[in-house]
Amino acid sequence: MTAETDDQTEGLFDATEAAPLGPDAPIEPVLDPADPRTTLQARLRTLLLGLPAYFEFSNHVAGVNATDLHSLNTLLGTSIEGQVVRALNQQRALWDPDDQWLGYTFERQSQRFPDVRLVRKGHARGPEIALGIELKGWFLLAKEGEPSFRFTTTAAACAEHDLLVVVPWYLDNVLSGSPVAAEPYVASARWAADYRTYYWQHARDAAKGTDRSIQTPPGATPYPGKDTQIADVPAYDGGKNFGRVARVRGLMDDFIKASHELEVLGIRILDWYRFLRIHSDQADPDQVSEQLERELRRTARSRSARDAGDALRAARTLGDLLGPR
Repeated sequence: MTAETDDQTEGLFDATEAAPLGPDAPIEPVLDPADPRTTLQARLRTLLLGLPAYFEFSNHVAGVNATDLHSLNTLLGTSIEGQVVRALNQQRALWDPDDQWLGYTFERQSQRFPDVRLVRKGHARGPEIALGIELKGWFLLAKEGEPSFRFTTTAAACAEHDLLVVVPWYLDNVLSGSPVAAEPYVASARWAADYRTYYWQHARDAAKGTDRSIQTPPGATPYPGKDTQIADVPAYDGGKNFGRVARVRGLMDDFIKASHELEVLGIRILDWYRFLRIHSDQADPDQVSEQLERELRRTARSRSARDAGDALRAARTLGDLLGPR
């Protein structure tokens, strides 16, 4: 049985039990308004939501088979995350208009948590860290149809002002072109860790008798060293789903749904995704292309002639690329 199947079968019939009564769902930490990091974080949240407008991608993708598009998440993911760091530093005037954080810059350290830190170097005791951002990219046409990263960090390793940010992106011509970033998911990293744990222990459906306990690493603190153990470990995880925050109900459901509704060439991302998944499941390419064209003709009536034409040309291109060789 696959991990996905195992996860899907949890909660079926009398083999499962309702989640036990427990505490209320956690809420985001209440931050001290007198702490300058609170104002800083609020400004960063606002900036991050509009940050894609400041991205400048030099990458141009071409020649990738449509059925291999999912690999772009690995190939370009680091570049997307690097753009976030660059854009944050370039927009200093928006998050530090009063020059309270002079000398601090955002740096990406992929092997540490959080992987982006606002730091000031040169201090005798080592770098001073104002706050951190755990940053993830999500290619919207990736195979899973949802963010696939795992967030297993224990809440104690997240500072109160740290953020979890997920940046969705796509190619402007669907199969080729330059990356385009969409509005990201922005939340307290500590809250995300607490909510993930709460869901695992108290809110999810699980087979009767399942051990819902989680082992927490002792002595975890914010901004740990590279080799410090900071991951929570569930007692039982038959489906290997612990930390898959995209599957935690109530955490980022609205964000995922809104991202699926984005349109490229007049067609929703969700529809492009479904089309590509049909091909990956070995459906007949010609039949799929014909079906898509019919749907496009039906739904494009409310679109401009230009959008409808672009979408139909893209559909035919997909058919050519995915057809018999």
